[in-house]
Amino acid sequence: MPNSTEPLTRIRIGRDVSWIEPARRVPYGHVLYAAASLGRGPAAVVSELTALGFADIELPEVPLPLTVDPDDALLPKADTYNLSWLEVGTPVPLRHLLAAAGRQGLSPADAARRLTALGWTVPASHPLPETPDPRDIVLIRTDPRGNGEWLDWGGEASSGHVRKVARTLRCNPHTVATRLIALGIRLPYTPEPADERILEDPEGALGHVLTVAQETGRRPADIVARLSELGASRPGTVPDVREPDDLVILSENLDGRAPWLERNNVVGVRLHHILRAALATRRSPADIAERLDTLGHWLHENANVPATADEEDIRLLATVDRSFLDGVHLEHVLHSASRTGRSPADVAARLTALGYRLPDEVDYPEVRGAVRG
Repeated sequence: MPNSTEPLTRIRIGRDVSWIEPARRVPYGHVLYAAASLGRGPAAVVSELTALGFADIELPEVPLPLTVDPDDALLPKADTYNLSWLEVGTPVPLRHLLAAAGRQGLSPADAARRLTALGWTVPASHPLPETPDPRDIVLIRTDPRGNGEWLDWGGEASSGHVRKVARTLRCNPHTVATRLIALGIRLPYTPEPADERILEDPEGALGHVLTVAQETGRRPADIVARLSELGASRPGTVPDVREPDDLVILSENLDGRAPWLERNNVVGVRLHHILRAALATRRSPADIAERLDTLGHWLHENANVPATADEEDIRLLATVDRSFLDGVHLEHVLHSASRTGRSPADVAARLTALGYRLPDEVDYPEVRGAVRG
Protein backbone atom coordinates (compact mmCIF):
# COMPACT_ATOMS: atom_id res chain seq x y z
CA MET A 1 0.00 0.00 0.00
CA PRO A 2 1.54 3.34 -1.00
CA ASN A 3 2.56 5.77 1.71
CA SER A 4 -0.06 8.56 1.98
CA THR A 5 2.64 11.13 2.71
CA GLU A 6 4.65 10.34 -0.41
CA PRO A 7 3.02 12.98 -2.70
CA LEU A 8 4.35 15.60 -0.29
CA THR A 9 7.68 14.06 0.68
CA ARG A 10 8.83 12.52 -2.61
CA ILE A 11 8.11 14.46 -5.78
CA ARG A 12 9.38 13.36 -9.16
CA ILE A 13 10.75 16.11 -11.41
CA GLY A 14 11.64 14.53 -14.72
CA ARG A 15 14.32 11.96 -13.91
CA ASP A 16 15.05 13.53 -10.53
CA VAL A 17 13.23 13.22 -7.23
CA SER A 18 12.88 15.94 -4.61
CA TRP A 19 12.54 14.16 -1.29
CA ILE A 20 12.45 15.39 2.28
CA GLU A 21 12.60 13.89 5.76
CA PRO A 22 11.66 15.29 9.18
CA ALA A 23 15.26 15.48 10.41
CA ARG A 24 16.26 17.89 7.64
CA ARG A 25 15.13 21.35 6.66
CA VAL A 26 12.45 21.44 3.97
CA PRO A 27 13.51 23.68 1.07
CA TYR A 28 11.03 26.35 0.08
CA GLY A 29 11.43 25.21 -3.52
CA HIS A 30 10.12 21.78 -2.52
CA VAL A 31 7.08 23.41 -0.92
CA LEU A 32 6.32 25.37 -4.08
CA TYR A 33 6.73 22.41 -6.40
CA ALA A 34 4.57 20.22 -4.17
CA ALA A 35 1.88 22.90 -4.19
CA ALA A 36 2.02 23.25 -7.97
CA SER A 37 2.02 19.48 -8.53
CA LEU A 38 -0.88 18.78 -6.19
CA GLY A 39 -2.92 21.85 -7.12
CA ARG A 40 -2.83 23.25 -3.60
CA GLY A 41 -1.71 26.53 -2.14
CA PRO A 42 1.77 26.72 -0.55
CA ALA A 43 0.19 27.57 2.83
CA ALA A 44 -1.83 24.35 2.73
CA VAL A 45 1.31 22.34 1.93
CA VAL A 46 3.16 23.96 4.84
CA SER A 47 0.28 23.08 7.20
CA GLU A 48 0.24 19.46 6.04
CA LEU A 49 4.02 19.11 6.38
CA THR A 50 3.88 20.61 9.86
CA ALA A 51 1.20 18.11 10.82
CA LEU A 52 3.46 15.32 9.52
CA GLY A 53 6.24 16.38 11.88
CA PHE A 54 8.33 18.63 9.64
CA ALA A 55 9.28 21.40 12.04
CA ASP A 56 11.96 23.19 10.01
CA ILE A 57 10.46 24.53 6.79
CA GLU A 58 12.25 27.23 4.82
CA LEU A 59 9.91 30.14 4.10
CA PRO A 60 10.30 33.62 2.58
CA GLU A 61 9.99 36.84 4.55
CA VAL A 62 7.07 37.90 2.35
CA PRO A 63 3.57 36.36 2.38
CA LEU A 64 3.22 33.06 0.56
CA PRO A 65 1.63 33.18 -2.90
CA LEU A 66 -1.93 31.91 -3.05
CA THR A 67 -1.18 29.60 -5.99
CA VAL A 68 1.89 28.49 -7.92
CA ASP A 69 2.15 27.91 -11.66
CA PRO A 70 3.92 24.58 -12.38
CA ASP A 71 6.41 26.32 -14.67
CA ASP A 72 7.18 28.98 -12.07
CA ALA A 73 7.72 26.25 -9.48
CA LEU A 74 10.74 25.08 -11.51
CA LEU A 75 12.45 28.48 -11.40
CA PRO A 76 14.05 27.90 -7.96
CA LYS A 77 15.54 24.59 -9.15
CA ALA A 78 19.31 25.01 -8.90
CA ASP A 79 21.51 24.59 -11.96
CA THR A 80 23.47 21.70 -10.45
CA TYR A 81 24.15 18.07 -11.34
CA ASN A 82 22.06 16.74 -8.45
CA LEU A 83 18.61 18.13 -7.75
CA SER A 84 18.66 20.98 -5.26
CA TRP A 85 16.74 24.17 -4.59
CA LEU A 86 17.91 27.76 -4.34
CA GLU A 87 17.77 29.05 -0.77
CA VAL A 88 15.09 31.69 -0.43
CA GLY A 89 17.14 33.84 1.93
CA THR A 90 20.02 34.08 -0.54
CA PRO A 91 20.02 36.67 -3.36
CA VAL A 92 19.50 34.94 -6.70
CA PRO A 93 22.87 34.55 -8.46
CA LEU A 94 22.98 35.76 -12.05
CA ARG A 95 23.95 32.27 -13.17
CA HIS A 96 20.82 30.81 -11.58
CA LEU A 97 18.54 33.44 -13.06
CA LEU A 98 19.86 32.96 -16.60
CA ALA A 99 19.86 29.17 -16.36
CA ALA A 100 16.28 29.17 -15.08
CA ALA A 101 15.16 31.66 -17.71
CA GLY A 102 16.79 29.57 -20.43
CA ARG A 103 15.13 26.35 -19.24
CA GLN A 104 11.70 27.94 -19.14
CA GLY A 105 12.05 30.04 -22.31
CA LEU A 106 11.66 33.28 -20.35
CA SER A 107 13.40 36.60 -20.63
CA PRO A 108 15.72 37.48 -17.73
CA ALA A 109 13.30 40.25 -16.72
CA ASP A 110 10.31 37.91 -16.67
CA ALA A 111 12.19 35.24 -14.72
CA ALA A 112 13.29 37.88 -12.21
CA ARG A 113 9.73 39.14 -11.74
CA ARG A 114 8.40 35.63 -11.16
CA LEU A 115 11.13 34.71 -8.68
CA THR A 116 10.54 37.98 -6.85
CA ALA A 117 6.82 37.23 -6.65
CA LEU A 118 7.66 33.86 -5.08
CA GLY A 119 9.77 35.52 -2.39
CA TRP A 120 13.33 35.60 -3.74
CA THR A 121 15.49 38.70 -4.06
CA VAL A 122 17.00 39.43 -7.48
CA PRO A 123 19.79 41.99 -6.94
CA ALA A 124 19.75 43.52 -10.42
CA SER A 125 20.88 47.15 -10.38
CA HIS A 126 18.93 48.11 -13.50
CA PRO A 127 16.12 46.73 -15.70
CA LEU A 128 16.98 43.38 -17.25
CA PRO A 129 16.39 42.38 -20.90
CA GLU A 130 12.79 41.69 -21.81
CA THR A 131 13.76 39.39 -24.68
CA PRO A 132 14.58 35.72 -24.02
CA ASP A 133 17.91 34.37 -25.25
CA PRO A 134 19.04 30.86 -24.26
CA ARG A 135 22.63 31.89 -25.03
CA ASP A 136 22.72 34.23 -22.01
CA ILE A 137 24.14 31.54 -19.75
CA VAL A 138 27.08 31.10 -22.14
CA LEU A 139 27.88 34.81 -21.95
CA ILE A 140 28.74 34.74 -18.26
CA ARG A 141 30.77 31.52 -18.13
CA THR A 142 34.44 32.40 -17.78
CA ASP A 143 35.91 28.92 -17.30
CA PRO A 144 34.50 25.85 -19.08
CA ARG A 145 36.31 23.36 -16.84
CA GLY A 146 34.39 21.33 -14.27
CA ASN A 147 31.46 23.22 -12.82
CA GLY A 148 32.84 26.37 -14.41
CA GLU A 149 33.39 29.87 -13.15
CA TRP A 150 30.75 32.50 -13.71
CA LEU A 151 30.34 36.25 -13.78
CA ASP A 152 27.88 37.52 -11.20
CA TRP A 153 25.95 40.74 -10.73
CA GLY A 154 28.17 43.76 -11.36
CA GLY A 155 31.13 41.64 -12.46
CA GLU A 156 33.49 42.79 -15.21
CA ALA A 157 34.17 40.87 -18.40
CA SER A 158 37.42 41.43 -20.24
CA SER A 159 37.52 42.23 -23.94
CA GLY A 160 39.17 38.84 -24.40
CA HIS A 161 36.16 37.18 -22.78
CA VAL A 162 33.85 39.03 -25.17
CA ARG A 163 35.81 37.80 -28.20
CA LYS A 164 36.03 34.25 -26.87
CA VAL A 165 32.28 34.04 -26.32
CA ALA A 166 31.66 35.53 -29.76
CA ARG A 167 33.79 32.78 -31.32
CA THR A 168 31.93 30.14 -29.31
CA LEU A 169 28.52 31.46 -30.34
CA ARG A 170 29.67 32.43 -33.85
CA CYS A 171 28.30 35.92 -33.53
CA ASN A 172 29.60 39.48 -33.64
CA PRO A 173 31.49 40.55 -30.49
CA HIS A 174 29.30 43.66 -30.39
CA THR A 175 26.25 41.43 -29.89
CA VAL A 176 27.95 39.81 -26.91
CA ALA A 177 29.08 43.15 -25.47
CA THR A 178 25.66 44.81 -25.61
CA ARG A 179 23.93 41.80 -24.08
CA LEU A 180 26.46 41.62 -21.25
CA ILE A 181 25.88 45.31 -20.51
CA ALA A 182 22.13 44.66 -20.48
CA LEU A 183 22.68 41.86 -17.96
CA GLY A 184 24.56 44.20 -15.65
CA ILE A 185 28.09 43.08 -16.49
CA ARG A 186 30.72 45.80 -16.77
CA LEU A 187 33.15 46.03 -19.70
CA PRO A 188 36.46 47.89 -20.07
CA TYR A 189 34.84 49.92 -22.87
CA THR A 190 31.45 51.34 -23.77
CA PRO A 191 29.85 49.63 -26.79
CA GLU A 192 29.03 51.94 -29.69
CA PRO A 193 26.63 51.26 -32.59
CA ALA A 194 29.48 51.41 -35.13
CA ASP A 195 31.31 48.61 -33.31
CA GLU A 196 29.16 45.97 -34.95
CA ARG A 197 30.48 46.88 -38.41
CA ILE A 198 34.02 47.49 -37.17
CA LEU A 199 34.15 44.02 -35.60
CA GLU A 200 32.72 42.10 -38.55
CA ASP A 201 36.18 40.94 -39.60
CA PRO A 202 37.64 38.92 -36.69
CA GLU A 203 41.14 39.28 -38.14
CA GLY A 204 40.97 43.06 -38.40
CA ALA A 205 42.40 43.00 -41.92
CA LEU A 206 43.59 46.28 -43.41
CA GLY A 207 41.15 45.90 -46.29
CA HIS A 208 38.30 45.74 -43.81
CA VAL A 209 39.61 48.78 -41.93
CA LEU A 210 39.85 50.82 -45.13
CA THR A 211 36.35 49.72 -46.18
CA VAL A 212 34.80 50.73 -42.86
CA ALA A 213 36.67 54.03 -42.91
CA GLN A 214 35.31 54.72 -46.39
CA GLU A 215 31.75 53.80 -45.37
CA THR A 216 31.77 55.88 -42.20
CA GLY A 217 33.85 58.82 -43.34
CA ARG A 218 36.34 58.21 -40.56
CA ARG A 219 40.10 58.01 -40.81
CA PRO A 220 41.58 54.49 -41.01
CA ALA A 221 43.70 55.37 -37.98
CA ASP A 222 40.51 56.06 -36.01
CA ILE A 223 39.13 52.63 -36.92
CA VAL A 224 42.37 50.99 -35.80
CA ALA A 225 42.30 52.97 -32.56
CA ARG A 226 38.77 51.74 -31.88
CA LEU A 227 39.81 48.15 -32.61
CA SER A 228 42.58 48.63 -30.06
CA GLU A 229 40.07 49.88 -27.47
CA LEU A 230 37.92 46.83 -28.16
CA GLY A 231 40.90 44.52 -27.71
CA ALA A 232 40.41 43.18 -31.24
CA SER A 233 42.91 42.18 -33.91
CA ARG A 234 44.07 45.07 -36.05
CA PRO A 235 46.57 45.73 -38.83
CA GLY A 236 50.05 46.83 -37.87
CA THR A 237 50.29 49.27 -40.78
CA VAL A 238 47.77 51.90 -41.80
CA PRO A 239 48.40 54.25 -44.74
CA ASP A 240 48.22 57.98 -44.17
CA VAL A 241 46.62 58.38 -47.59
CA ARG A 242 44.41 55.78 -49.24
CA GLU A 243 44.94 55.17 -52.96
CA PRO A 244 42.09 54.22 -55.34
CA ASP A 245 43.43 50.70 -55.97
CA ASP A 246 44.20 49.81 -52.35
CA LEU A 247 41.05 47.77 -51.76
CA VAL A 248 41.51 45.92 -55.04
CA ILE A 249 45.10 44.86 -54.43
CA LEU A 250 44.32 43.95 -50.80
CA SER A 251 41.49 41.59 -51.77
CA GLU A 252 42.14 37.94 -52.54
CA ASN A 253 39.81 38.02 -55.54
CA LEU A 254 40.92 41.50 -56.67
CA ASP A 255 37.35 42.76 -56.42
CA GLY A 256 37.80 45.19 -53.54
CA ARG A 257 35.87 42.98 -51.12
CA ALA A 258 36.55 40.27 -48.56
CA PRO A 259 38.19 37.82 -48.33
CA TRP A 260 41.19 40.03 -47.71
CA LEU A 261 44.82 39.22 -48.34
CA GLU A 262 46.29 37.47 -45.32
CA ARG A 263 49.50 38.92 -43.97
CA ASN A 264 52.36 36.42 -43.97
CA ASN A 265 55.22 37.52 -41.74
CA VAL A 266 57.42 34.56 -42.68
CA VAL A 267 57.57 34.36 -46.47
CA GLY A 268 55.70 37.51 -47.47
CA VAL A 269 53.06 38.06 -50.12
CA ARG A 270 52.94 35.72 -53.11
CA LEU A 271 54.38 36.94 -56.38
CA HIS A 272 51.36 35.32 -58.02
CA HIS A 273 49.08 37.83 -56.27
CA ILE A 274 51.27 40.76 -57.28
CA LEU A 275 51.15 39.82 -60.96
CA ARG A 276 47.39 39.28 -60.88
CA ALA A 277 46.92 42.63 -59.15
CA ALA A 278 49.13 44.32 -61.74
CA LEU A 279 46.97 42.99 -64.57
CA ALA A 280 43.74 43.93 -62.76
CA THR A 281 44.85 47.51 -62.14
CA ARG A 282 47.00 47.98 -65.26
CA ARG A 283 49.93 48.96 -63.12
CA SER A 284 53.44 47.54 -63.15
CA PRO A 285 54.28 44.62 -60.85
CA ALA A 286 56.99 46.75 -59.22
CA ASP A 287 54.42 49.46 -58.47
CA ILE A 288 52.04 46.91 -56.92
CA ALA A 289 54.85 45.34 -54.88
CA GLU A 290 55.88 48.76 -53.57
CA ARG A 291 52.34 49.71 -52.60
CA LEU A 292 51.66 46.37 -50.92
CA ASP A 293 54.89 46.78 -48.97
CA THR A 294 53.61 50.15 -47.74
CA LEU A 295 50.38 48.42 -46.74
CA GLY A 296 52.24 45.81 -44.69
CA HIS A 297 52.47 43.01 -47.26
CA TRP A 298 56.13 42.71 -48.19
CA LEU A 299 57.60 40.61 -50.97
CA HIS A 300 60.49 38.31 -50.09
CA GLU A 301 63.90 39.68 -51.01
CA ASN A 302 64.69 36.61 -53.12
CA ALA A 303 61.84 37.40 -55.52
CA ASN A 304 62.65 38.94 -58.88
CA VAL A 305 59.72 41.09 -59.95
CA PRO A 306 59.26 41.04 -63.75
CA ALA A 307 58.87 44.34 -65.56
CA THR A 308 55.41 43.42 -66.81
CA ALA A 309 52.69 41.04 -65.70
CA ASP A 310 52.39 38.10 -68.05
CA GLU A 311 49.49 35.64 -68.19
CA GLU A 312 51.94 32.78 -68.70
CA ASP A 313 53.77 33.66 -65.49
CA ILE A 314 50.47 33.88 -63.62
CA ARG A 315 49.41 30.44 -64.85
CA LEU A 316 52.81 29.03 -63.92
CA LEU A 317 52.86 30.54 -60.44
CA ALA A 318 49.35 29.25 -59.79
CA THR A 319 50.84 25.73 -59.88
CA VAL A 320 53.67 26.51 -57.44
CA ASP A 321 53.05 25.92 -53.74
CA ARG A 322 56.62 26.70 -52.70
CA SER A 323 57.77 29.96 -51.14
CA PHE A 324 60.96 31.83 -51.91
CA LEU A 325 62.44 30.21 -48.81
CA ASP A 326 61.74 26.70 -50.07
CA GLY A 327 63.65 24.70 -52.61
CA VAL A 328 61.76 23.85 -55.80
CA HIS A 329 62.65 20.24 -56.52
CA LEU A 330 62.26 17.97 -59.51
CA GLU A 331 58.81 16.78 -58.53
CA HIS A 332 57.60 20.38 -58.25
CA VAL A 333 58.97 21.28 -61.66
CA LEU A 334 57.37 18.22 -63.25
CA HIS A 335 54.06 19.03 -61.57
CA SER A 336 54.08 22.59 -62.92
CA ALA A 337 55.10 21.37 -66.36
CA SER A 338 52.21 18.91 -66.47
CA ARG A 339 49.73 21.57 -65.37
CA THR A 340 50.88 24.26 -67.81
CA GLY A 341 51.92 22.25 -70.87
CA ARG A 342 55.39 23.76 -70.74
CA SER A 343 58.57 21.72 -70.82
CA PRO A 344 60.31 21.01 -67.51
CA ALA A 345 63.35 22.91 -68.79
CA ASP A 346 61.21 25.96 -69.59
CA VAL A 347 59.51 25.81 -66.17
CA ALA A 348 62.83 25.47 -64.36
CA ALA A 349 64.37 28.37 -66.26
CA ARG A 350 61.42 30.66 -65.65
CA LEU A 351 61.14 29.87 -61.94
CA THR A 352 64.86 30.50 -61.57
CA ALA A 353 64.47 33.85 -63.33
CA LEU A 354 61.66 34.76 -60.91
CA GLY A 355 63.91 34.10 -57.92
CA TYR A 356 63.06 30.56 -56.85
CA ARG A 357 65.82 28.21 -55.72
CA LEU A 358 66.15 24.97 -57.70
CA PRO A 359 68.82 23.06 -55.78
CA ASP A 360 68.60 19.78 -57.71
CA GLU A 361 71.37 19.25 -60.25
CA VAL A 362 69.12 17.94 -62.97
CA ASP A 363 69.09 18.23 -66.73
CA TYR A 364 65.44 19.06 -67.24
CA PRO A 365 63.98 17.74 -70.49
CA GLU A 366 62.90 20.15 -73.20
CA VAL A 367 59.96 17.97 -74.21
CA ARG A 368 56.49 19.25 -73.42
CA GLY A 369 53.97 16.86 -71.94
CA ALA A 370 50.21 16.78 -72.22
CA VAL A 371 48.41 19.28 -70.00
CA ARG A 372 46.74 17.70 -66.97
CA GLY A 373 43.94 19.40 -65.08
